[in-house]
Amino acid sequence: MHDDRQLIEGRLARTLQRVEDAVWSDPEPVDLGRWDAPGEPVPVAEGLAADHAPCAVGDLWGPPWGTAWFRVRGSVPERFAGRVVDLRLDLGFDPERTGFHAEGLVYRSDGSVVKGLHPRTQWVRVTDAAAGGEAVDLHVEAASNPLLLGGGGFDFRPSPMGDPDTAPRDPLYRVARAELAVFETEVWELQQDLEVLGQLAAELPLEDARRWELLRALDRAMDRLDVADLAGTAAAARAELGPALAAPARASAHRVSAVGHAHIDSAWLWPTRETVRKVARTCANVTSLMDDHPELVFAMSSAQQFAWVREHRPEVWERVVERVREGRFVPVGGMWVESDTNMPGGEALVRQLTHGKRFFLDAFGIETREVWLPDSFGYTAALPQLVALSGSRWFLTQKISWNTTNRFPHHTFRWEGLDGSRVLTHFPSADTYGSEVSGAEVAHAARNFLDKGAANRSMLPFGWGDGGGGPTREMLARAARLRDLDGSARVEVERPDTFFEQAEAEYPEAPVWVGELYLEMHRGTYTSQARTKQGNRRSEHLLREAELWAATASVRVGSEYPYERLDRLWKTVLLNQFHDILPGSSIGWVHRQAVEEYAAVAAELEELIAAAQAALAGDGEADVVFNAAPHARGGAPAMGADAPAADDAAVTVTADGDGWVLDNGLVRARVDADGLLTSVVDAASGREALAPGSRGNRLQLHPDTPVRFDAWDVDAYYRNTVTDLDGLGDGGSVVVVDGGLRVVRTMGRSRVEQLLTLPVGEARVDVATDVDWQERETLLKAAFDLDVATERAACEVQFGHVHRPTHTNTSWDAARFEVCAHRWVHVGEPGFGAAVANDSTYGHDVTRADRAGGGTSTVVRLSLLRAPQSPDPVADLGRHRMTYALVPGAGVLDAVREGYRLNLPLRRARGAGAPVEPLVGLDRDGVVVEAVKLADDGSGDVVVRLYEALGARVAARLDVGFDHTSVAVTDLLERPADDTDGVTADEGGVELALRPFQVLTLRIGRG
Repeated sequence: MHDDRQLIEGRLARTLQRVEDAVWSDPEPVDLGRWDAPGEPVPVAEGLAADHAPCAVGDLWGPPWGTAWFRVRGSVPERFAGRVVDLRLDLGFDPERTGFHAEGLVYRSDGSVVKGLHPRTQWVRVTDAAAGGEAVDLHVEAASNPLLLGGGGFDFRPSPMGDPDTAPRDPLYRVARAELAVFETEVWELQQDLEVLGQLAAELPLEDARRWELLRALDRAMDRLDVADLAGTAAAARAELGPALAAPARASAHRVSAVGHAHIDSAWLWPTRETVRKVARTCANVTSLMDDHPELVFAMSSAQQFAWVREHRPEVWERVVERVREGRFVPVGGMWVESDTNMPGGEALVRQLTHGKRFFLDAFGIETREVWLPDSFGYTAALPQLVALSGSRWFLTQKISWNTTNRFPHHTFRWEGLDGSRVLTHFPSADTYGSEVSGAEVAHAARNFLDKGAANRSMLPFGWGDGGGGPTREMLARAARLRDLDGSARVEVERPDTFFEQAEAEYPEAPVWVGELYLEMHRGTYTSQARTKQGNRRSEHLLREAELWAATASVRVGSEYPYERLDRLWKTVLLNQFHDILPGSSIGWVHRQAVEEYAAVAAELEELIAAAQAALAGDGEADVVFNAAPHARGGAPAMGADAPAADDAAVTVTADGDGWVLDNGLVRARVDADGLLTSVVDAASGREALAPGSRGNRLQLHPDTPVRFDAWDVDAYYRNTVTDLDGLGDGGSVVVVDGGLRVVRTMGRSRVEQLLTLPVGEARVDVATDVDWQERETLLKAAFDLDVATERAACEVQFGHVHRPTHTNTSWDAARFEVCAHRWVHVGEPGFGAAVANDSTYGHDVTRADRAGGGTSTVVRLSLLRAPQSPDPVADLGRHRMTYALVPGAGVLDAVREGYRLNLPLRRARGAGAPVEPLVGLDRDGVVVEAVKLADDGSGDVVVRLYEALGARVAARLDVGFDHTSVAVTDLLERPADDTDGVTADEGGVELALRPFQVLTLRIGRG
């Protein structure tokens, strides 16, 4: 029997090859012409009207990042009368690299779109019933995107192809086929029957009688086939398979909700300009497929991608709108892009949701109810609250299945965030968001599902992504055959909200997972492409300032609020938070463009800020100091402007033996001849912050050679080898400058210049760092060994902080050897703590160390720079400027304050010198105002977003400093909220009762 099985399976594989070759018959060549667009893509009308040179099968075409316009002309032969006819075009496609190289979009001569052309859809339907003599006149806009993947799977190698400035100009592709052919419908149907039953049989246990039933049926069907006349005998073979295909699924069969999908990275191994075209091709392909397959339901995320189609391909947009109205083309996700969620700030995540959901409401009248992030690299604990506050109910991802150490214990669960909000969450148990609906994938979904017994359904997003064209007719054929088939899970093509509603009803007491969804992989994304990360951080804080001062100027002096400019600038920043841009995992072209865009954003925001502040400051020659940070030291939160205070304090720098002492009355720091901190004493407590015998601000180098994913990963073994930069190196020096010390240190081919200062009136040591970074495959860290014994570190995330262990008691703890934090990390013990703050760094590690004299200390390290080789072979080379700071004697409140202050320095403007009162004020430390802006609807209402930052239940009062008529609690989209508990408005302001880490949005109507 075992030999029979192997013989039948081998026979099936050979037969499927023959059947696939016979799906099209009787080819007839067509005439080809080609025009190569110079430089960047051209408008459609220009491509259609171009002078096409003769072209033939076998011709080379397409340099990297080029565009060729093919003209296809022919006539359906008379002998095809009554037959189904397709145009077959193979531009040099590799079906194993679908979505990663050449693609095309087919147009009629009048400019209307037909469909996408991809490695898995190399055909265009000409007619379902030929009369003979029909003219074929089509055009293909073909993109010659370079293949940046190496061998099998995601094999990334350094390549010059990722930037047009370094890519060679030789053609990459060769035209392999251009012909009309008869589509043999019955042969194609047989192919689907054979594949589905063969794949199902292969997944069933050897002892399962159903497996042998399928194998015998396949064997009988193949007996009925004549290899010399496959078209003529396909029907007979299919008849043999009919009973096997008709057997219904078992009552206990797992239920799979199959959702058409095409995950398209908004930038990655291609720039955003190419994503615009990838999305148009996929949408054209999907809407075309829907014409013939009414059962198809397709879900597409990212409002930005919809907006691109509307702007650049209006003819495709019209088709999308029509299908959305039918309920078959389903907007999902509710975000502007599928963003990273580790590094965007809290307000940026809010805007991802508000801009995304508002687009879908405005364009389609649809309230999206799920957040759809299958491929982001871990998920912040702040997200469940924001999902709920945006009016959404569900969350979907698949990426956590990539964990390399611990298997996540659920596929459907309730995810609890920082504030206690819970959102129903699902991980597709097929472990893919781009399924082919293969027997192996469906069987894996059923076997792998971890919530058996309590729940019995999972989602299966299917379709070729990244420009691969989305679902195919073959996938739909497999889904139809697996809808109710013995031995298989039941597969139903349906909307994602249908799945979530069923899962919610089926599993009301789903288990709860508390805290972040940490991805045990891709930890290098917290550090790669430092300029991109710095641009994001700076943009977020400039946007905060621009909105604050523009709103203040509008209320105080009647200035016009720049709605449209702020909206546009936010969308640029949100796009660059996509999960392969901000994490640093795209080609060099993408990051060069991002840095240019950040520079333009910064310039425009500085202009907006200056204009608002000038209006507020008035006329005069006196200085007015503007403070956008939420906390003033030792006082209530303040975001206003006043005349500068007199500086009575001073910073002294004195020589002390072989080193120097810096003192500002709040901190006393000693620096040795190597430019390293040997002591940092908090004057208030008298405590030393550094562990005995240690030196602070030690720069350390690690070899950084991850096994697979250069830009994505830092693998745990990097810690096995470390080089401490204790000396200054050749040409290094320590020089006293005004208020501090300038330390110059060389290492390898690189140079680091650091300015160590104690800001006047601030209890912190600032380290302004300028690096000329020329190392490769090297990780640069800055280390502080702190005299604090603690089992956990507080790391800032959006709208609060999470505690992460400093030990490795469990495999879950050990896997967090590199973590993401925003503006600060705090470690403390009863009575004393310290914080390390930064202005542009996200990667950190916090560990325990043996302390000289006994006990343990805590080492906090910032990951400053990496140097991965792919997909950008020159990532991070060049100059970098960043600042980080040590805050001794700090509690969490101090860490919050200093994190903001480091990122929001005071501004000075010339004016009348009169104070500018804040629009709002708070009487409680630990409650932070995150945003002050005017309402998005143009009403002039003031919107204030605040949060509780310490993890405490508190009462606070928000004073409103302008005439107002109403105060309303809203959701993130500034609509009235259902839950208004804990908020009581009176004539002068609002009494607040906040739970730990609660985010609250208030809309204040102006009088």
